[in-house]
Amino acid sequence: MKYLFVFCCISQLVFAQFAPPQGQTGSTAMYKDSSAFVAWVTSSKIVRGLQNISNPSLGYATVGDSTSPIGIADGTVVSLGDSGYAICSFQNEIYDGPGNDFAVFENSFDGNFLELGFVEVSSDGVNFFRFPATSNTQGTVQTGTYGDTDATKVNNLGGKYKVLYGTPFDLTQMQGISGLDVNHIKQVKVIDVVGNIGQYATYDKNNNKVNDPWPTPFASCGFDLDAIGVINQQVTGIQQISNNESFSVYPNPASNSLQVSFSDNIISIEIIDMMGECVYHQIASLPNCKIDITDLNNGFYFIQVNDNSGSATKKIIISK
Repeated sequence: MKYLFVFCCISQLVFAQFAPPQGQTGSTAMYKDSSAFVAWVTSSKIVRGLQNISNPSLGYATVGDSTSPIGIADGTVVSLGDSGYAICSFQNEIYDGPGNDFAVFENSFDGNFLELGFVEVSSDGVNFFRFPATSNTQGTVQTGTYGDTDATKVNNLGGKYKVLYGTPFDLTQMQGISGLDVNHIKQVKVIDVVGNIGQYATYDKNNNKVNDPWPTPFASCGFDLDAIGVINQQVTGIQQISNNESFSVYPNPASNSLQVSFSDNIISIEIIDMMGECVYHQIASLPNCKIDITDLNNGFYFIQVNDNSGSATKKIIISK
């Protein structure tokens, strides 16, 4: 009985069940309109893969273009083809904050037909490092062109969830990698997984074959990248001075006005949107200041206070 218990524990470890499809308890799927998203892709480079890597005569994937991943997820995609990839850039760098830091969106129509992709990040725009992907799908019978994949068998692979629901990634998992600064991620790279389990197989971190629908010899073949939503984003040009206890702001979330109180000799106040643009500026001469925000749109902002030595910031939410 003791040996059976040990075997069961090892089996559960090796064939761990991961988060289920969107809509089921425990799913990590993130809807495109989640308030957690503060920014989206601003530019991308696409390198197409073949429609069928075993039959080059069919040519390359053709659906979409480099503008397709830009902006909020909307179902408009670029198809990468077998082993094709997309390198996406952002207005500001992504950093390793609390919880997940960004999410990748594909266009699975039902959450069962999954076209998967490896996800890599770069802090210098040259060297890319891959999230440790796991695929516990069986590797002996090829998933067919219209076959399904069990989302609970895959982890750290883009395309795990259905259209308009992103698969989140946490940069904490990438800490300690030489050549990667997880607090200054400039680009995210998504690479189509060639789902073939034969000659053209691709492998997860455990050297398991990643089995997904193959071949898919269509113009829309391979991973269909819709968008990448940013959760934790650096704000360009803000240098932190003393800690953020130098001022307080309330209410937060706010609708019509903000009350800002200072403990130091603050010179000015700015509100900065998620694109790094200053949308409000005021000279501060009193220990308390009321700010009218009725002209600002709903969303996330940073409020920045400045003195002679530098700046301090807080994130605020405007919700009317």
